[in-house]
Amino acid sequence: MAVLEIRDLFVTVETDEGTIPILNGVNLTVASGETHAIMGPNGSGKSTLAATIAGHPKYEVASGTITLDGEDVLEMGVDERARAGLFLAMQYPVEIPGVSVTNFLRTAKTAIDGEAPAIRTWAKDVREGMQNLRMDEKFAQRNVNEGFSGGEKKRHEILQLELLKPKLAILDETDSGLDVDALKVVSEGVNRAKDTTDLGVLLITHYTRILRYIKPDFVHVMVEGKIVEEGGPELAERLEESGYEGYLPEDAPLQG
Repeated sequence: MAVLEIRDLFVTVETDEGTIPILNGVNLTVASGETHAIMGPNGSGKSTLAATIAGHPKYEVASGTITLDGEDVLEMGVDERARAGLFLAMQYPVEIPGVSVTNFLRTAKTAIDGEAPAIRTWAKDVREGMQNLRMDEKFAQRNVNEGFSGGEKKRHEILQLELLKPKLAILDETDSGLDVDALKVVSEGVNRAKDTTDLGVLLITHYTRILRYIKPDFVHVMVEGKIVEEGGPELAERLEESGYEGYLPEDAPLQG
């Protein structure tokens, strides 16, 4: 069983105005087979947490630890984190001109497994994965995310998730920009990956609509860089009714 542990994590970012604290003592444990939803208003630090786990150089860990199965994640490079079993589905997937989806996927699989997958079985797996996500097979020959719609980019992220089979997946606002049909297809892909590999999921979202399809075991509310409340699925239902105003100072400006 894989376990991601985050302990007393403080993270800052450098800006023109100086060093700005973003995360202010985050504690979280995610294990195989568990689905954790982190919810909170804009600017609360949710995406910073995802980027920090993945190793984005923009964010500086001031103190605290992140470990995966007892190994120090903060001492790993970005590629080492991926090989160790961490996967990030980005809020805004980037375009990679000149690199086809087919080449990208096979190169990623080879890098993670340490050997190239057998061409015949790999081609079958890619084809089935694309069919499950309702992706036109022509996408396999297109450059990564180039000219893709928002929904197509997110489905490509989940295709990677299903094919690369990580231990733990961080899904950073995977539901943003998706219509109802695309949201259902993407959610089904996440559930498939979880059912077939005992995947642990850390799902970051503003809204409860994706939680109708991907059922969380635990819900965490993040405000001003800290987890201020934790509970089960009922907590998400309460947030749907009351929002986040109860966690904010009365005179705090509303974000978004």
